[in-house]
Amino acid sequence: MSMQRPANGVQSLERAFALLELMADAGGEIQLSRLSAQSGLPLPTIHRLIKTLTATGYVRQLPSRGYALGPKLIKLGESAAHLIATWARPILADLVEAVGETANMAVMDADRAVYVAQVPSSHSVRMFTEVGRRVYLHSTGVGKALLAQLPPEQALAIAERAGLPAMTPHTITEPGLLLEELARIRERGYCVDDAEQEEGVRCLAVPVTGAPTLSAISVSGPEGRIGAHAVEYIVTHLQTAASRLLAEIS
Repeated sequence: MSMQRPANGVQSLERAFALLELMADAGGEIQLSRLSAQSGLPLPTIHRLIKTLTATGYVRQLPSRGYALGPKLIKLGESAAHLIATWARPILADLVEAVGETANMAVMDADRAVYVAQVPSSHSVRMFTEVGRRVYLHSTGVGKALLAQLPPEQALAIAERAGLPAMTPHTITEPGLLLEELARIRERGYCVDDAEQEEGVRCLAVPVTGAPTLSAISVSGPEGRIGAHAVEYIVTHLQTAASRLLAEIS
């Protein structure tokens, strides 16, 4: 029995994955008419693909007659996150050795950032973030580095969907100011969380540009140890680590 698939089977697979990605970009729920408009595929084709995805548990139909990402994707996502963390840890460990502060990796999870890997520093006073923790995008270094990889309108829509609460007196809570901050991040290639998520803590982060899923890595520590004098040195090592990580996960 031949293992070769016909061309139309490969095309259907590509289209199915494209639909799942469009659903994810829409926040996980979407109407078929919007899927058709965004994908350029005719409704009969989308109906056929969605029917197959629903039957296999990767999509589920909502009472509103819209469709949402299905629970079966959770297991795949957890497995992928575990693999990414496994590949990231040696790179983060080298980063910690170079800069002396805790290193983290996070990915986009709907309208939040979720930490998938961390290597702590050896300092007695150090930053600790539980792997799997979901945090706001607008108030964290990794979150802003994730948003900066998106078109401004899309980034703002995602941040506003989650809300822009003040985590500290330094948190950016105005949409216009957030857009300005994201533009600065794109221009200089890194971002700073200057006690915006937690008082007394400074975080430097860079995007892992080109990764299969929106990703960012960061270095965090007390403000006194991550001063202006250390920014260039840490960012250089962050960018090197991001390049290494991209090679591992692409």
